[in-house]
Amino acid sequence: MVGESEHNHNNAGANPFANLDEDTQLKIQELQILEQNFQQLLMQKNAFSMESNEVNLIIDEVEKTEGEVMRIIGGQVVVKSSKEKILEDMKHKKELIETRLKGISDQEKDFSEKIESIREEVMKKIQE
Repeated sequence: MVGESEHNHNNAGANPFANLDEDTQLKIQELQILEQNFQQLLMQKNAFSMESNEVNLIIDEVEKTEGEVMRIIGGQVVVKSSKEKILEDMKHKKELIETRLKGISDQEKDFSEKIESIREEVMKKIQE
């Protein structure tokens, strides 16, 4: 019996949630995974926001440009292109980015609500 008590005590030190029921421990694990996924989602949102800003800058600059416009392809080749074609491509790209950002915002809302809900459940269990 003493060995068993020491074993439980050691587990409690390694896992502060060891005294919680299995369902609550699973909720805590789910919460941790959701929070990690939420962070990845925010990183994607940040990347798309930066790309959106870049596309907006390109559109603004091309609209102001008179005469020839050059386009870099593959980071190595510069090709002459029409202002209209570049604007058309950039506006299409902007629409795609905005669609992705909208989807990410919807996911962000869902994640936030689910995380908050599980967090509340866990906190109730911990405080019992």
